[in-house]
Parts: sequence; C-alpha cells; structure tokens
Amino acid sequence: MNLAAIRIIGIDPGLRNMGWGVIEVLGSRLVFVASGSVHSRVGLSLAERLRALHEGLSGVIADLAPVEAAVEETFVNCDPQSALKLGQARGVALVAPALAGLPVAEYSANLIKKTVVGNGHAEKAQIALMVRFLLPKADPASPDAADALAVAITHAQLRTSRAMAKSLAESQAGSARR
Repeated sequence: MNLAAIRIIGIDPGLRNMGWGVIEVLGSRLVFVASGSVHSRVGLSLAERLRALHEGLSGVIADLAPVEAAVEETFVNCDPQSALKLGQARGVALVAPALAGLPVAEYSANLIKKTVVGNGHAEKAQIALMVRFLLPKADPASPDAADALAVAITHAQLRTSRAMAKSLAESQAGSARR
C-alpha cells in the first residue's frame, strides 16, 4: 500500500505575531517543511492589522499548500480588551485556512503541551526543545513559530483518532435514524 504524505499547517494565533509551522506526516514519521510568523504593526488600526495577518497567512497557505490546518485555542485573558483582540486574531487564524478549503481542527494549549512534552503545564522553552527533538531539521525563529509547530505535531498525532471518532458518531447517528 502506497501512503501519501499529509501536509499540515499549525497556527498559533496572536495579534502582533501569528506563528505558523508546516510539517508533513507519513504514517508516524514527521518531517519539518517550514515555519515562521506573520506580523502586524502596532500603529495600524485593528482592521488593518487583521488584514495584514489574513494576507500573510493566506500567502503562506498558498505557497506551502497544506491540506489540513490546526489552530491553538486561546485561554481566557484577565484583560477583556486584550481577550477580544486576540479572539479577532484567532478568527483570522481559523478563516484563512477555511477559505482555502482546508479542514481546520482546534486544540487547547494544555492538550498541545501534553501531546508534545508529556506535561500539560510545560513552559515555552520545553515546547521549543521537544519540537527540535521531534523535528530535527526545524529551527523555529521565534517562540510563536515553535508553538505553531507544536500545534501541527499535535494534529498529526491526534488526527486519526479524531477522524475515527467522527466516523463512529456519524455511523451511530445513522443507526439511530433507522
């Protein structure tokens, strides 16, 4: 049986810096493709910053051609204004791959840390270290890019179980209707 590699983009939402990381998965083998960050300038209006993030992320998706996307869920921020702005940036992180026709999965920060490091409360340095261990050719230039690669790794590890759960739910729903 000849398996095709699956290209996944992981996205770490942020209004100032939105990290992205692309990997390929072939069975249990993970291969680093690219990583980086899309930036928005602080002096611009919120709409212009969101547009810059959307255009940058859409360009990465068009250039690197992933077939699946995964986005980190945000945790509640104490400052409501900051939480709202981060939520809007997260909206860009969700809609850019969706507009490109990619299925988009979402994972909590704790699940990502647990999957990549083995500890749901790991520090950013531990995440970056494990990303470099799991993807030896990766050298993320920022913590945001390392986090995005961790999101992609998490999706690579959990995508088959998510697909099986969805298939099981659909078959049970079909059985219930009969």
